[in-house]
Amino acid sequence: MKKIDALLFDLGGVLIDVDYHKTIDAFAQLGVQNPSDLYNQFGQNQLFDQYEKGEVSSKFFLEQLKPLTKNNTSESDIVTAWNAMIGDFPTEKLDFIAELSQHNPCFLLSNTNEIHLKKAIENLQKTAVKNLDDLFIKCYYSHMIGKRKPEVETFKWVVDQMGMEASKVLFIDDSPQHIQGAKMAGLQVIYYTKASDLFSIRDWVNFL
Repeated sequence: MKKIDALLFDLGGVLIDVDYHKTIDAFAQLGVQNPSDLYNQFGQNQLFDQYEKGEVSSKFFLEQLKPLTKNNTSESDIVTAWNAMIGDFPTEKLDFIAELSQHNPCFLLSNTNEIHLKKAIENLQKTAVKNLDDLFIKCYYSHMIGKRKPEVETFKWVVDQMGMEASKVLFIDDSPQHIQGAKMAGLQVIYYTKASDLFSIRDWVNFL
């Protein structure tokens, strides 16, 4: 364990509850065949990669999904199904980050897209925080920066933007492939599997 100068957080699954099966089930209800082959936590169809990197618009994304659904499925139905995975922000996690950020530089790196980010921000309004920029010095969203995890170059680029040394950045994420990419880029990591993994950051940083 080395000295930590900054913290880099994942969003979905770490700070906001995410259930990929809900979207898979919702797609199935819309008539999509083998939806888990299209999208899941560990891999996804090229369309989803392009959408998360901002290479295609939300309109194009929805237009590509519509032929996979049953007749009379509206774009609104597809958006609802796509957002089914997005849950709430546990208050204790937001409180923890708020306290942590008073003493440590905190940043966010998320593979996300326009529709999911809008839903996440909507769900954030149920909390006292309202704006993720209140917790983080900078939020890096894949569809805005044109880069995704787990590519090593993505981590190197983000760390450079942060103005930090990779070896002094602690990254926390719930996807093993992202953890591997961060390690290859030289970051220190916490693989998130349960809430206590997030709170274990207390053992790494200044929390006075």
